[in-house]
Amino acid sequence: MANHGKFELLAPAGDMEKLKSALHFGADAVYLGGESFGLRKASKNFSREELEEAVRYAHAKGAKIHVTTNILPHDNDLDGLKDYALFLESIGVDAVIVSDPGIFMAFKNNTDVEIHVSTQASITSSDTVNFWADLGAKRLVLARELSLEEIRRIRENAYEDVDLECFVHGAMCISYSGRCLLSNYMTGRDANQGDCAQACRWKYHLMEEKREGEFYPIGEDGGGTFILNSKDLCLLPYMSDLMDAGIRSFKIEGRVKTAFYVACVVRAYRQAIDAALEGKLDRDLVDDLMKELAKTSHRDFTSGFLFGNPGLGGQNYDTTSYIQDYDFIGVVREIDRAGGRVLIQCRNKFSRGDEVEMVRAKGHNLSFKISDIEDREGSRQEEAKVPMEDYWIPLEETCQVGDMVRKRKN
Repeated sequence: MANHGKFELLAPAGDMEKLKSALHFGADAVYLGGESFGLRKASKNFSREELEEAVRYAHAKGAKIHVTTNILPHDNDLDGLKDYALFLESIGVDAVIVSDPGIFMAFKNNTDVEIHVSTQASITSSDTVNFWADLGAKRLVLARELSLEEIRRIRENAYEDVDLECFVHGAMCISYSGRCLLSNYMTGRDANQGDCAQACRWKYHLMEEKREGEFYPIGEDGGGTFILNSKDLCLLPYMSDLMDAGIRSFKIEGRVKTAFYVACVVRAYRQAIDAALEGKLDRDLVDDLMKELAKTSHRDFTSGFLFGNPGLGGQNYDTTSYIQDYDFIGVVREIDRAGGRVLIQCRNKFSRGDEVEMVRAKGHNLSFKISDIEDREGSRQEEAKVPMEDYWIPLEETCQVGDMVRKRKN
């Protein structure tokens, strides 16, 4: 997907499948992590060979690769950093994302790779933006705690040649710009080293020290409550406002989410950005796109701090579970236009007679009933239930390899 010019849609890529899905559905760039120096140990991440493949694939599509090197390191975490920096430059990555000044200087002093400063650096003022720009940063990822008006003021007072990026969708960390010690304290897993246990989403009781066994009534019932559990960020309705405020790159969280999640969210934000550029992001389109986002695995949505402190409305006090109303059942692998059928790689079970929906990168989604199923050998099947196996289903409408099929849960 060629870059759309002034504005960039930046998508997460936890592995090659997610990278390809993001680019197929409209991302201009992806961010991903190697096996070192990144903040997502739960993601599969990319070996050096896979990083080379990712760069080649993205560049062939006219897209960019941003590599995360955003841990907050101790001395022994920096072993091999210079070698890694030179490697990333040699394979042609477009940018690295850093939060630590030491890592910043390693790239600045040893490479010409473009440096972006992570949201982990807690960038909340134009003076901070200009500080990093004076050091050589090309782009600053603003803190999630900023309001729209604060973003406008930062853009007005920051150097003109520095780009601003912000998160627009995905999970929100309860700690300031993600700088959290709760996971480390509770489990020994350091969030600032990429190993967060999400202790903020556990269920807690509050007890006064002299009243053992008497729990403060902060929940709906005796089962406790989630006092640190943020709703998911969703700024799609405000894309025009963010563009006007001076944001250059719109970032989606989710390197540990599924390829289906990445596809659906990228598709919705691609349409929102394109419509905003044409002055057509109206209420009806926003409503339609919000319905699309609701078909992904998600928590309740919040606009975060965009219009001030969200207060009680930014938290979910009932559950940390995701809302999952649809199953991702397959991805298009081949198209037999003469035969009026498509080959679907199965991800979740589907059966003859199922009402399903094709999520297309181009054009409207298609709703249809699966009238027949055949395996690769041509044997008719009542259902497709073997994950990663391929099955033919009839489809006369146009689609592309990489488009996805979903089914509403019963």
